[in-house]
Amino acid sequence: MKVTEPEKFQGRVIAVNGSIVDVVFTPPLPPMQALLLIESKDKNTIMLEVAGHISETKVRAIALTPVAGLKRNQPVISDGKPLSIPVGPTLLGRMLNVFGEIIDNGNALEGIEHHPIYATPPPLSQRTVTPEIIETGIKIIDLLAPLEKGGKAGMFGGAGVGKTVIITELINNIAGRQEGVSLFCGIGERCREAEELYREMAAAGVLDKTVMVFAQMNEPSGARFKVGHAALTLAEYFRDTQKNDVLLLVDNIFRFIQAGSEVSGLMGYIPSHVGYQPTLATELAELEERICSTKKGSITSVQAVYVPADDFTDPAASHTFSHLSASVVLSRKRASQGLYPAMDPLVSSSNMLTPEIVSESHYRINHQVRKVFAEYDDLKDIIAMLGLEELSENDRQTVAIARRLERFLTQPFFTTSRFTGKKGRIVKLTDTLDGCRKILDGEYSDVAEKDLYMIGTIDEVKKR
Repeated sequence: MKVTEPEKFQGRVIAVNGSIVDVVFTPPLPPMQALLLIESKDKNTIMLEVAGHISETKVRAIALTPVAGLKRNQPVISDGKPLSIPVGPTLLGRMLNVFGEIIDNGNALEGIEHHPIYATPPPLSQRTVTPEIIETGIKIIDLLAPLEKGGKAGMFGGAGVGKTVIITELINNIAGRQEGVSLFCGIGERCREAEELYREMAAAGVLDKTVMVFAQMNEPSGARFKVGHAALTLAEYFRDTQKNDVLLLVDNIFRFIQAGSEVSGLMGYIPSHVGYQPTLATELAELEERICSTKKGSITSVQAVYVPADDFTDPAASHTFSHLSASVVLSRKRASQGLYPAMDPLVSSSNMLTPEIVSESHYRINHQVRKVFAEYDDLKDIIAMLGLEELSENDRQTVAIARRLERFLTQPFFTTSRFTGKKGRIVKLTDTLDGCRKILDGEYSDVAEKDLYMIGTIDEVKKR
């Protein structure tokens, strides 16, 4: 049977209100999430997406590209299909935007398969759950908040506490050692960050196994809201068709929620708690539930999450928490003390920390380290008011161990070596556990605290 060309929907613009465009069609109307195309005066294509059916003849669309030059009565066409993005191994080493266009000044893509950016998550019967951890080479994360293979981990923190630095270090440490594919999704990124990351990945030698997808901060909210789905379409292709294990890094999930809030406001929906969109939970779940593992391959996701005003009760942060298997919470106080990575050991957590998944010794040492940090936290007020001398001998010993552990769990990063002058370190989990055990046992009580600061393994103390 001959396959006919899909019927085109033809309409015209009747209203333009910022990024919201109303279009009238002769029924039937294009379906929800259908891509609408308008050719502007300067021959550029303006892309819209159907976001609502207003009446029997009118749709309301959100702009995915700038709408400069758009005016009433301009013709609009659509084939009724959603936005699609190119997929395939030829994308490795390339940088794309939300439309699948190359933005790295390289050769254009030709004759490549396209997939729609929307997909339903695999049913539960097809998902696999294998409790296995991924070693990151970062001491404090591997010890206190180990990441799950095929799971979702979040890097929570306010502005300037090191979320993006940890993400780039994970690319350097994990992407270079794993056999699969890495995928970086930049949502609302600054152009400086995107350009720096591209150069860093090329320098680390992992660019040829990486695809980068960006919707930058200056782009319309519609593009920033859709780029996460575009990146997941690529991740699903590498998982299901190429049968790869995929490492998906997202920076920043808050920008996705923020873009959704902008779209919701432009559409005229009544805001919910703290001014966010009423559909926040649904929109976040539509994205997060696509990140999963099947028998064909796994998608392991690490997501940076900006926390507005360091308020972890903010709906954007609290809704994201519920989707994650590991949460790395970054502390501004620790960052101000120079304890990098500035992870808060008492708030960060991981579902992997059970004796059945990690080793018995890892579980025991993690428990002891947290106990020491909790006791030290309780003693800080007494130390501030009365001084260290007023503490009992046992309490002073606890403080000494806690301060040495704090400094041992700092680590020089490869991605910051040009700023700090210290060569980066990758530390095996066994070496991390060995160092913590020796400090807990008091073996380094006669070593100055500063000698444990910014080192790799505990053996480096002897060299100092």
